[in-house]
Amino acid sequence: MRLTFTVNGRPHEADDVWEGESLLYVLRERLGLPGSKNACEQGECGSCTVYLDDVPVCACLVAAGQAEGRDVRTVEGLAAGEQLDPVQEAFVEAGAVQCGFCTPGLLVQTHDLLRRRPNPSDAEIRESLAGNLCRCTGYQKILDAVRLAARRNAEAGA
Repeated sequence: MRLTFTVNGRPHEADDVWEGESLLYVLRERLGLPGSKNACEQGECGSCTVYLDDVPVCACLVAAGQAEGRDVRTVEGLAAGEQLDPVQEAFVEAGAVQCGFCTPGLLVQTHDLLRRRPNPSDAEIRESLAGNLCRCTGYQKILDAVRLAARRNAEAGA
């Protein structure tokens, strides 16, 4: 089947997509967007989190055909060209990036959290990120990064 959808604001087509192919596979292998990571393939780790029509989803659990005619935004789409999103900058500055496997999903999920709750409590941050697993950081630097991004967004009036 041919899949026609928008990815990071640009129209895309993927040909010969088979019924069982995941959105994650299409993004990584067919469109060359390796940001979303393929870790568990079971929706348990959050490494493949992307926006589908502005709702965060695990791309490994979405059949590619479900994205037909829809809008997908990946971690690559958070940045404006070479200018990183404030969430991305905060993760780098806070040292919340180690091996990087969980980072794309954490960035998308944090971006979504701050859209919905510009000044989240620690409990809200933990709840929002509960579906994203990290084996390197111990989470403290991730929490620091979310707080930093929220503070900077507030200072910028975002």
